[in-house]
Amino acid sequence: MVLNTCCAPLQCNISVCCIRLLSSWLNTDSRTGGPHKGESMTTYYDVPADLLIGSLSSELQELDQITPPEWAEYVKTGIHRERPPTQDDWWFIRSAAVLRKVGMKGPIGANHMAQLFGGPKDRGVKPTRAAAGSRNVARTVLQQLSEAGLITSKWNPGKTVNFGKILTPEGHALLDKHAHSVRGAAEEKYPGLSKY
Repeated sequence: MVLNTCCAPLQCNISVCCIRLLSSWLNTDSRTGGPHKGESMTTYYDVPADLLIGSLSSELQELDQITPPEWAEYVKTGIHRERPPTQDDWWFIRSAAVLRKVGMKGPIGANHMAQLFGGPKDRGVKPTRAAAGSRNVARTVLQQLSEAGLITSKWNPGKTVNFGKILTPEGHALLDKHAHSVRGAAEEKYPGLSKY
């Protein structure tokens, strides 16, 4: 593929510019691309979710667009739950988890997001079945993250079909920044992580 873009057709098999492109491609250290010298770039794929979400939720509390609605103190997070969350900052923790999920699985919509935050429904003596989480919570969090400029909708070329939400460059940079900040704690907690 590289040969066709930089060499004249059928002129040679390998040229100097192809070797330069290939060597610069082989020197990349991270998924984000580009040659890095020294410490490699840490992305949100590289750190455990619990450390990343904890760090990210504290910064989301400072954003004006991310605020829990008035019904957030007594709402359940799904039909599989018996009680509302007991943490005071559960809305920001959920927002951080949703932002990470959009980065990992995007494009993704509110229905699929609610299914990811579901769980087993206790049906008494009958076997449990999978139940989706609250779609209202998922939809509201996605709307607030869109207003904050961290995610956006992905459309088809004709702008007729919305595929779901994806990260914006600001959201991607925020996730990578927090992943890099918790990398040291992640390596202490999980010693095998330093190989990656």
